[in-house]
Amino acid sequence: MDVTTAATLGAMGGIALSGIAVYAVRLSERLQHRVPAPTEDPSALPDGIADVLAVLRSSGIVLDSADSVVNNSPAAVANGLVRAQDLTQPELLEVARLVRRDGVIREVELELPKGPAGRPGLVVGARVAPLGSEHVLLLVDDRSESRRLEEIRRDFVANVSHELKTPVGGLALLAEAVLDAHDDPEAVARFAQRMQVESLRLTRLVQEIVDLSRLQVAASLSEPHPVDLAHAAREAVDRSRLAAEDKDIEIALVTGEDCSVWGDHALLVTAIRNLVGNAVAYSEAHTRVTVSVRTVPGDVVELAVTDQGQGIAMADQQRIFERFYRVDAARSRSTGGTGLGLAIVKHVAANHGGEVTVWSEPGRGSTFTLRLPSMLVGRQRDADSRQTDDTVKVPFASPTPQEATHV
Repeated sequence: MDVTTAATLGAMGGIALSGIAVYAVRLSERLQHRVPAPTEDPSALPDGIADVLAVLRSSGIVLDSADSVVNNSPAAVANGLVRAQDLTQPELLEVARLVRRDGVIREVELELPKGPAGRPGLVVGARVAPLGSEHVLLLVDDRSESRRLEEIRRDFVANVSHELKTPVGGLALLAEAVLDAHDDPEAVARFAQRMQVESLRLTRLVQEIVDLSRLQVAASLSEPHPVDLAHAAREAVDRSRLAAEDKDIEIALVTGEDCSVWGDHALLVTAIRNLVGNAVAYSEAHTRVTVSVRTVPGDVVELAVTDQGQGIAMADQQRIFERFYRVDAARSRSTGGTGLGLAIVKHVAANHGGEVTVWSEPGRGSTFTLRLPSMLVGRQRDADSRQTDDTVKVPFASPTPQEATHV
């Protein structure tokens, strides 16, 4: 190898070594100054999950790989689903384990025990999904109220169907009887009168079903107007006088001044008529029904209907405002009762922001009291207000339980 070639190769080797040395130095400097990449913790929750759970209205629960609760919404504790770090419901825990095993989102509806007695009372819909690699998220909605409403609707339909069978079946039988007795004018007239009674009963039942349905749909009155409750009571009493005269029952109406409320005149007349009609229907002949309307402290107008009937047992008092509930089914049929009258009164009172209550003792009669907010809120009233009585003078104050049978 000549000198020129050797010099050329030496120069090239020097240049290559110099480049390698520079690269090595720079690589070392980069390694010394580089910030280490954070190591991901598989047990850590995703950012923001705690903030979401804190404001969640439904029950939100996060479980780790050991089935321990690592975070939850306040509703989960309120509904008894979480206690300390434990999920209290084995059914939900089983679904969470299945989701962790196969990573598939699941939706289930469960009926869970609630309370120390373990009685079924909490119906929930749960959506369970994997959250990261080691966590499971449970979103649990309380569906107890919607289930209860569905049961009420189903019972209502069943009750309506049952109640409609009686008058419809009666009309069918009476129609057959008329056909069979077409050559007997007296029998035809008798059956025709019975058909008229059943037709009226059917009409009343259908109307009350419509009224009750309308009241249940409207949680409050859309366009309330000033209503003189004393005038509404007088109108309701007038509609009940014919039935009262048939049994020789005296209806005494006692009213005071400033008995106006905000509401629907027709609905209030219907409610009062139902109360008075019940009092007449369940009172013995030659007795008295008293209807009093007055204002009481607290800006409340109070209407009380007192009868001298057979009274209501305490166990039945808890249920008499339920739809289609009858204390005495046989007597209700004989009086033409539908079992909806007091339910309508209850809904009318609620829609007007008031309430209806009952006092009764077997053998001592009953007093139903309707209380509604007065239209004249904040106005001072004279305790000795002028009275009017459509029959005879009686004490203006509502009768006490002890006086109920003496009014």
